[in-house]
Amino acid sequence: MTINEAQDAVIEEFSDFSDWMDKYQMLIDLGNDLEPLAEQYKNEQNLIDGCQSRVWLQCDNVDGKLVFTADSDALITKGIIALLIRVLSQHTAQEIIDSDLYFIDKIGLRQHLSPTRSNGLLSMVTKIKAYAVAFSMK
Repeated sequence: MTINEAQDAVIEEFSDFSDWMDKYQMLIDLGNDLEPLAEQYKNEQNLIDGCQSRVWLQCDNVDGKLVFTADSDALITKGIIALLIRVLSQHTAQEIIDSDLYFIDKIGLRQHLSPTRSNGLLSMVTKIKAYAVAFSMK
């Protein structure tokens, strides 16, 4: 599945709900479904700066594709990072660098987050793209 196909699938899933409380519940469910991050990766290097909650993001290059794993101490934040991983993990660094993450606005995520969570979302995207840039230079 391409990044855009994954984004379109997320948009379709979120369109099933008209109430934002249901969409928040979906984010919480996504966070609960995210595999726990191994304790060895919960370190300062993997901690995302700019998030109100603590969010750790690990990136590994597996056969030319970037595989992301993450965890957070807040459920909605964990759901947001799970959503980003769902869209961006298992793609090449260049695909991630070139991606336009239009699903964030299409599902209304940015405007329904508090300013601090919105800043955290931007920090998560920035960190993912930074990993992609770093791996593309290797």
